Amino acid sequence: MFYILHGKDEYSKKKALGTLRGRLGDPGMMELNTAVFEKPPTFTMLRQACDAVPFLTKSRLVIVHNLLSSKPSKEMIKSLKAYLPILPDSSKLVFMETGDVRSNGIIAKLAKSAENGYIKKYEPLNAGQVSRWIMKYVERENGRISPHAAHILAVDTEGSLQILSNELDKLLMYKNGETIESDDVTLLSPYVAEANIFDLVDTIGNRNSKGAALLLDKKLREGTEPFYLFAMIIRQFRLLIQVKETAVDGRRAPAVAKELRMHKFVAGKMIQQSSHFSMTQLEQIYRHLLDIDIGVKTGKNNMVTALSLLLATLTAVP
Repeated sequence: MFYILHGKDEYSKKKALGTLRGRLGDPGMMELNTAVFEKPPTFTMLRQACDAVPFLTKSRLVIVHNLLSSKPSKEMIKSLKAYLPILPDSSKLVFMETGDVRSNGIIAKLAKSAENGYIKKYEPLNAGQVSRWIMKYVERENGRISPHAAHILAVDTEGSLQILSNELDKLLMYKNGETIESDDVTLLSPYVAEANIFDLVDTIGNRNSKGAALLLDKKLREGTEPFYLFAMIIRQFRLLIQVKETAVDGRRAPAVAKELRMHKFVAGKMIQQSSHFSMTQLEQIYRHLLDIDIGVKTGKNNMVTALSLLLATLTAVP
């Protein structure tokens, strides 16, 4: 068999590959019978890997990353078209494509028509699908989660299934069979806490004094520690300065994320948010935060009052 797994949903592609690995036999023996090409190989290298006889097991697994989506040569396409239908029965060849493979491409058509071919596109889920995915994931792990908690996770992780699986594993362990509620998500998920700070900074950028005051009051009534809230605001504006500096020359989210070692969707949000402020404004705000920190620590002010005055000052229309 040869498989083409493509599309933007990396989590589901990796899960599909993991399932295939699991079906092939003992994991230790499969390690000895697996060839991985991180970069597109020549056809000769690919054929040699697929034609090799399995060692003490029935199957070999050959994984090739981003060959079909990297505009392979006509010679490569021609060679693959002739070879894939006669791929040895003992070999499982998987094309793992980060991008999309054109449905009308020669190899894509072959995967659809050949008896030993398989192709599937993994697309990110929409909000409703993500919530259902969360409910099924938790149910599969013999846990329970409220619909509201699932919705919060779906929205604030932007549907990243890799992040969601990590957060859900943590919540399932914490609740140990009890229902996961929205308060548990707020308590344990840094993505939700970060999303709350995003919302607060958005109100500042939009000069929405009423919205900022309401969000601050909501967080304090929920029991959020004022010093923690202040620390998150400091962190957010520090990151905004870094993003503003890094995103010069029109750099997009993936490049900024790689440079600053943050998740791609967080980088995208922060690039959008930084557009509300000039670099001069961000530097002035950061100095103001330092003054507040000193004032509170020296007893000149308390943190709740300082936070209220901070938001009033920052949302004042210039």
